[in-house]
Amino acid sequence: MAEDLKKTHRLQSVELDEESLAAVSRDQEQERQIAIFDLLEENYFHPEGADGGPYDLRMGLLENRLVLDIKGPSYERRHILSLSPFRTLIKDYFMICDSYYQAIRNSTPQQIEALDMGRRGLHNEASELLQTRLGGKIETDLDTARRLFTLICALHWRG
Repeated sequence: MAEDLKKTHRLQSVELDEESLAAVSRDQEQERQIAIFDLLEENYFHPEGADGGPYDLRMGLLENRLVLDIKGPSYERRHILSLSPFRTLIKDYFMICDSYYQAIRNSTPQQIEALDMGRRGLHNEASELLQTRLGGKIETDLDTARRLFTLICALHWRG
């Protein structure tokens, strides 16, 4: 992908709808903040039909659907995505993250590494699904999809 496209089609801000967020643990809040920081540092985000960015993204939940409100210089659109295909992945991701956070405090480096590998594998699978579900609406690279999936999970965390 051409470097100039990456500079033109990118997110400049990401906001999570406060009404959609639940109280979270320190680990979850840190993961959310890191995902937003990393996402803004480097991303590729190209809404279908948009001439160019940068874009502002607001993410939230509405009746168990993901709402993506996108604004750019000559683009403004709301995309609503069913989260049904993600339900099992999100549930499994929460379970493995809980195990991972506990392992960091109590387990051997080998156990932590094994859990982290499982966590990354699930994260990749969910990110690829997100790219597929966004097909025809928004094009992203895998790293952008990974960080967006982390934020989708942030909307589901129940401290």
